[in-house]
Amino acid sequence: MTEPSIFTRILDGEIPAEIVGETDRVFAIRDIAPQAPVHLLVIPKTAEYRDVAELAAGDPALLAEMVALATRLAGSHTDDGDFRLVFNTGENAGQTVFHVHAHVLAGGLTEKSVGA
Repeated sequence: MTEPSIFTRILDGEIPAEIVGETDRVFAIRDIAPQAPVHLLVIPKTAEYRDVAELAAGDPALLAEMVALATRLAGSHTDDGDFRLVFNTGENAGQTVFHVHAHVLAGGLTEKSVGA
């Protein structure tokens, strides 16, 4: 049996985090190592999907819900609503937690902060 991901442990209240947005199936927190002035993580409450490719194939409506929450949060955390939405898929692409999640990045983005 696999250990619960850090995101599942946050959702279960085992690890503290500030939840900045939530729906019935998705929640969002601030990244603990921000790469931009606004750096939020949007995470499904289910750990069923390891990455965005699995999520898109298995539950496109949940993926759409993640994007909708990211858009709403960008609107409330930025002056202009502009943001970058990043999904790392696979270890060689920088994914370190294998519970699908999206990075919402905004404000003062640099090439270094987004891995250009």
